[in-house]
Amino acid sequence: MAIYKPKYIRAFNEGKISNAKDELYGALECCNLCPRECGVNRLEKEIGVCKTGINAVVSSVTPHFGEESPLVGSYGSGTIFFTHCNLLCSFCQNFDISHQGEGYEVSNEQLAGMMLKLQQIGCHNINFVTPSHVVPQIVAALEIAVERGLSVPLVYNSGGYDKVETLRILEGIIDIYMPDLKFFDLEFAALTCDAPDYPEIVQKAILEMFSQTGDLVIDDNGIAQKGL
Repeated sequence: MAIYKPKYIRAFNEGKISNAKDELYGALECCNLCPRECGVNRLEKEIGVCKTGINAVVSSVTPHFGEESPLVGSYGSGTIFFTHCNLLCSFCQNFDISHQGEGYEVSNEQLAGMMLKLQQIGCHNINFVTPSHVVPQIVAALEIAVERGLSVPLVYNSGGYDKVETLRILEGIIDIYMPDLKFFDLEFAALTCDAPDYPEIVQKAILEMFSQTGDLVIDDNGIAQKGL
């Protein structure tokens, strides 16, 4: 099997990443990035449900061996755990990160450096955990990282509460989507996440993800290259 070349490299060369960055940052002025549509001006450090302003907040950066085996391989999935969340499930296993805000604010330059460091130590991919509220920052950092040699697949690892319009901006940039489809019960979604529209939103999001990447494709070593 030929060596997989991540989609974002072509997107970078064609100027798509730069255009996506501009469009996504525009959405922060009256934030409608995710289904919450808080309408706050995050460029002026106003915060909504996700409690995140203009800069991303990161909890940890590490090779992770607890993900699905096609992501982990021999050297781990290069996970960047983002602090805060747009869904805020009451049962979150990472409550200290998602609800209590454990982490530190990073610039896009620093975020790019994290991606490159994970690649340097051998991780098979860059795995963005809880990325839905920091898509602009991810894309801006990616633009920097590609210029400096990033070349492993990108994983969008979300709770599934993603806006289709935002996902469409990521077409041709994300290699692997890994949504966590939690439940279809409207009342349970309202009770645990204050998101009664979750079942409808997550179905539309997953269909969009699949339309962009198709089924999961793995290489001869069992490592994921692209797909849902």
